[in-house]
Amino acid sequence: MKSPQTARLLTSDAPAGDELNRLYGEVKACRICRDAPRFGPPMPHDPAPVMHVSTTARLLIASQAPGIRVHNSGLPFNDASGDRLRDWMGLDRETFYDRTRVAIVPMGFCFPGHTADKGDLPPRRECRETWHDKIFAALPQIETILAIGAHAQTYHFARLGRPIPKGMGLSELVRNWRDFAGERPFVIALPHPSWRNSGWLKRNPWFEADVLSVVREEARRLTTAPQPSPE
Repeated sequence: MKSPQTARLLTSDAPAGDELNRLYGEVKACRICRDAPRFGPPMPHDPAPVMHVSTTARLLIASQAPGIRVHNSGLPFNDASGDRLRDWMGLDRETFYDRTRVAIVPMGFCFPGHTADKGDLPPRRECRETWHDKIFAALPQIETILAIGAHAQTYHFARLGRPIPKGMGLSELVRNWRDFAGERPFVIALPHPSWRNSGWLKRNPWFEADVLSVVREEARRLTTAPQPSPE
């Protein structure tokens, strides 16, 4: 059962704009992976698509796919990984979950299920093939994309005409983000904020100074309401 606070976060700040509203409704009602899968076996559970969008958010978190906890709650990044991501961005929970300021669009909208060893399966390809190009055509105001994980990074860099060179690893891509960020919208590649990546963070101390300083400045700038011009 969702808490009153979770329910408020999920129902407030609904998308605005006819096209985005239409797409949002269609994504929330999507059952392709369960009823007519094209790239794998049917999803073994009822879909529960997760997406936060609006016509005003200028900052996008492009993530991988919801885990089981998000599947049950409907609230993305409501865990220790989310705490770390909010710290990376310098945002409090209220701002992070305000979809008028921050969009969250995972590569797979639903929890894809578990592997045999209880890991999470990769995002379902049906989401990308069916929805993503349409959704981002309806979000022209996005200025900066925080791309978390290989699936999001591959899609967004290629979509914007900046494909990642074959064989480039995560550390090289993250460290050399300025070579790939391009014009607006910037794409900044990030490792997953999972605590399992703590070792990577310790081995790469440049990440805090060279990347997160920019992430925090972009997050501050893009989520702060512009001040009225003096008369």
